[in-house]
Amino acid sequence: MAPPEADADLVQQRFEEVFDRYYGHIYAYAARRLGPDLAEDVASETFLVAYDRRAGFDPARGAVRPWLYGIASNLIMRHSRAEARRLKALARSAEPDAGPDHAELVPGRVDAGGNRARLAAALNRLSLADRDVLLLVAWAGLTQPEAAAALGIPPGTARSRLHRARQEMRKAMGTDTEVER
Repeated sequence: MAPPEADADLVQQRFEEVFDRYYGHIYAYAARRLGPDLAEDVASETFLVAYDRRAGFDPARGAVRPWLYGIASNLIMRHSRAEARRLKALARSAEPDAGPDHAELVPGRVDAGGNRARLAAALNRLSLADRDVLLLVAWAGLTQPEAAAALGIPPGTARSRLHRARQEMRKAMGTDTEVER
């Protein structure tokens, strides 16, 4: 991980490197949340906002990566209805993703399709605040402190939201094991 001063230089002096390094990650995260139709718009707007705010980037508050995911999360929140529709559609769909049609894969694919539907339904039941923390950790790969920085919330708040979201997901999947990251 780059030192905070390097992130500040990167954001303020060499922004094209920030774009090149993180655009694909932000796009993939937005696509998972909203689908590919809105993902390109959200990813592009994330970097427009970041570019406009680059002079105010404060490395003491966190690194570039969580800063960008925070901007993206705020933009995604504007599209929360689209995300809710996407999650409801996934929950209704017990069809597994398309791929090679091999007889030995069918039982696993049916099971995966059912799991995907339950997960999507559980995600849709989460509050937006809990969902944001969970998905920043699970899908974007941020650490809990990075997710807190991305969302501009205290680490303890992120920890409690993540715990609550994980409990809901475990309940939806019918597992009682405590698996904390």
